[in-house]
Amino acid sequence: MREATATRTSAETDITVTVNLEGGAVDVDTGHGFFDHMLTAMGRHGRLGLHIRTTGDLHIDAHHTVEDTGIVIGQALLKALGDRKGIERTGHAYMPMDEALVRVAVDLSGRSFVVWTGEPKSVYTPVIDLTVLEGFIKAMADHLGANVHVDVLRGRDYHHVVEATFKALGRALRAASRPDGTQILASTKEVLD
Repeated sequence: MREATATRTSAETDITVTVNLEGGAVDVDTGHGFFDHMLTAMGRHGRLGLHIRTTGDLHIDAHHTVEDTGIVIGQALLKALGDRKGIERTGHAYMPMDEALVRVAVDLSGRSFVVWTGEPKSVYTPVIDLTVLEGFIKAMADHLGANVHVDVLRGRDYHHVVEATFKALGRALRAASRPDGTQILASTKEVLD
């Protein structure tokens, strides 16, 4: 079974994440309702078993909680993938949500890189700034060893854009980690790094 747990404790956060790539319940508690909602959407749409417990310094702001949770999710996904033999390696998803449309593409290449283009058109005071959410994706990608491209193709409503992003991220991760029926590493170099 492709399941793994990762933990991280610092002066700012204490986090445990269990990921099951074969599916299962999604149970998220970071202490931040909006972030919980986004991670739950990612898990459900990615058909991931996802158990997250984060205690962070939310009395300061959401930055450490969000970014550090991304670190630990990336570590757990990396462990669950094992040697990455026999997986599709790449995946993408388009996610509409009312007026919003977001595309996410993922390559589980062993190298991290994040590109995020576009943002909501409306004026809105978000509960978590988009730069912090981009930091979540970068932290996850860095510790997973993945290329992640997020393209906000359209959207006015902040909540719709962000939720579509997390749903598309889950679906792209599911597609990239899906077994391909072989034990071959999807790399002409025969190594992922």
